[in-house]
Amino acid sequence: MPGGSPLKTPWQPASPIPLPEYPRPQMTRPDWVNLNGWWEYAILPKEQAKPETFSGKILVPYAIESALSGVQKPLRPNQRLWYRRMFPHPCAPLPKSGDGMGVRALLHFSAVDYKCNAWVNGTHVGTHAGGYLPFTFDITAALKDGENELIVSAWDPTNAGRQERGKQVLKPGIIWYTAVSGIWQTVWLEVVPETGIESLKLTPDLDAGTLTVEVKIRCGMDSLQVEAVAFEGCEPITSKRDRAAGPVTLAIPQPRPWSPADPYLYDLQVRLFRDDHILDEVGSYFALRKFSLVRDASGHLRFALNGKPLFLYGPLDQGYFPDGMYTPPSEDAMLFDIEYIKKIGCNMIRKHVKVEPARWYAACDRLGMIVWQDMPNGGEPVNVAENLLALLAGLNYRDDRWMGRFGRGDAANRAQYRADLEGMLDHLHNFPCIAVWVPFNEGWGQFQAFEIAAWIKSHDPGRLVDHASGWFDQGGGDFVSPHIYVKKLYRPKVDPSRAFVISEFGGYGLQVKGHLWHEKKKFSQKFFGTSEALTRAYLDTLENELKPLIPQGLAAAIYTQTTDVEIEINGFLTYDRGVEKMDADAIRRVHEGLTSLLE
Repeated sequence: MPGGSPLKTPWQPASPIPLPEYPRPQMTRPDWVNLNGWWEYAILPKEQAKPETFSGKILVPYAIESALSGVQKPLRPNQRLWYRRMFPHPCAPLPKSGDGMGVRALLHFSAVDYKCNAWVNGTHVGTHAGGYLPFTFDITAALKDGENELIVSAWDPTNAGRQERGKQVLKPGIIWYTAVSGIWQTVWLEVVPETGIESLKLTPDLDAGTLTVEVKIRCGMDSLQVEAVAFEGCEPITSKRDRAAGPVTLAIPQPRPWSPADPYLYDLQVRLFRDDHILDEVGSYFALRKFSLVRDASGHLRFALNGKPLFLYGPLDQGYFPDGMYTPPSEDAMLFDIEYIKKIGCNMIRKHVKVEPARWYAACDRLGMIVWQDMPNGGEPVNVAENLLALLAGLNYRDDRWMGRFGRGDAANRAQYRADLEGMLDHLHNFPCIAVWVPFNEGWGQFQAFEIAAWIKSHDPGRLVDHASGWFDQGGGDFVSPHIYVKKLYRPKVDPSRAFVISEFGGYGLQVKGHLWHEKKKFSQKFFGTSEALTRAYLDTLENELKPLIPQGLAAAIYTQTTDVEIEINGFLTYDRGVEKMDADAIRRVHEGLTSLLE
């Protein structure tokens, strides 16, 4: 609730440029300009034209609802948020690239929620809809020498719309949280060759010991060649140069598999040539690893990493901060959560209905943290009373008819979901840590999950799919995936063609005074009065309920959750990351015992 809580984390944004790190770790260039920092802002009625004057200052890239933005005000569906800043010409005068061709100035937005428009020196340079994915506007023609004006608008209906929005709502409560509107990830400028590398697609094959590199070229591919070079440290180990029109496949000598125990990453250099002249060059990295299901001696399907069964255990992770909301105050704040989960012996994080900044996934790659990645939910949750009745009666709704029940009655909305899903898969494809895609959670906005799971498998055959986490199971994907709260953990009737996982359980709560979002409001699945009581109950559940299910085929389990979030008080950590609620050494020993059971 903007303005309603003073709670904050120990970290502060860097000054004068918050989050100064390069925002795209899978395709790096040395020359770029970070536009984070203090901008002007105004909130106007949605239909009103660009403002003549602005109301004050806002710290980008923190959402306007957040304390770190310096504003901490809500944005309503009938309002539009406006931003303004000046910036120098990124390269004045615009140079020619080495082959005599020109260069382009690109304006990158890492994420803006929800619908964004941008103007440079009064010229409209582009529009984009969608709150979680990066996008780019070519601003070359709009630039002038000296200072340039950038104006950005953002409109966000939050849960008044049916777009993908995660857990954001206009009236937060229970398991729904404060909205995040406008710019919430890094804004940056880059000058690139007119004929250059637009994107990379990196696909490892551990069995074959290869990496396939597909390069998307900007402005044609006639007479162009791509060269890919893999490195171990500073030493090149293999390279290949081929026509830009097709993929380049590198054979990796003596492949070193990536795993949580040994998260080995190879560096990669990709160059674009015309004859022997280098037109463009980018840096990247990759890992060799394989995710699959294998059947054990008892006939149970198991999650497998690099061909060997591995029991996955870790928390549900919402990615919220009390001061930055969706945006971590700093890189250290972002790393703290992942490193803490690693410290307590977990090998997996389920990133819940949110797409994180690219650097979060790169950190998981580097630290050896396996990720189950949710699609942010949209549409509508099923009516709560109807949902409870269905679950208690053991009913299982079909999701390929009466789709209006799930907020998916509109064909255009369903088409937009599919486009956004494909965008997420493509955007995150290169990150080795991601093992599982989760298109739907607890029926929210769910439709045609069986068909969508099959499409995901065809689009990205190197990963697994949890098609309907919690409910309603349509018989698709790779997992039978119940959520079990309050009652004792159990093994449901399991489809022998899919692995059995418990994709949410626990949610045990403890209030820690001085570390609460709200002193009176609280939510948890079960409450405890002391850290000692919470630790005992948690360990008892793992030892006496969860562990006995592993010989019965349980392949993975996900505990709710990493941190408290707003009035939810069921985290391993308080919302401000100030207090560890359980005995970290005790839970680490048990976690490590669980994750080593199938080795």
